[in-house]
Amino acid sequence: MRKLLLLSGLLVLSACSATGTETKPAVDNAVPSTVDMSAMTNEQAAETLYTSLIKANYLVTKVGPSRVAVQLGDHQFVLQPSMNADGIDRILANRFYAVHPQLQGSKELLVMIGQLNQKLNFAKFFIRENGAVIQVQSSATFVNVMSLEEIRRFLIWTDEGLRQVGTSMPEGTEKLIKAIPVMQHPQGV
Repeated sequence: MRKLLLLSGLLVLSACSATGTETKPAVDNAVPSTVDMSAMTNEQAAETLYTSLIKANYLVTKVGPSRVAVQLGDHQFVLQPSMNADGIDRILANRFYAVHPQLQGSKELLVMIGQLNQKLNFAKFFIRENGAVIQVQSSATFVNVMSLEEIRRFLIWTDEGLRQVGTSMPEGTEKLIKAIPVMQHPQGV
């Protein structure tokens, strides 16, 4: 009887110690619901954002020390944390569009970009690379911590705004201004 009690006691203790070592990796690999970027530099915040998005099964890649490209549906964004020592932080979401050489540097392009910036408040539009690229930049403000759901909804909101801008453009514009992919996908995927 003593041997049976001793054996069962050892089994209970070994089971307890085995579960204690398994809990830590489970917590490390858990899907995050928030991204805590408090007291971080832009580069550290980008790395934390990158890791959190990967754990949440987003298709992401680093495209610079403080920039993360993410795919949402059929569209790609470049996310750039902009951390402020006072605690009011932002995530900038950028999309880039190539401009057909026929439209580059034209008065029509400058007027269109100026009108978009005057009429819309969901994003700012910039002309880059001597008129060859249009950068669209939207921002979400937060304090130290942002949920992944907030980031997802922010990207959907920005994407919907861009979709509406696209439908309001003159017919044929989609042939002159096309989204630039910022992530490379392996062939056959």
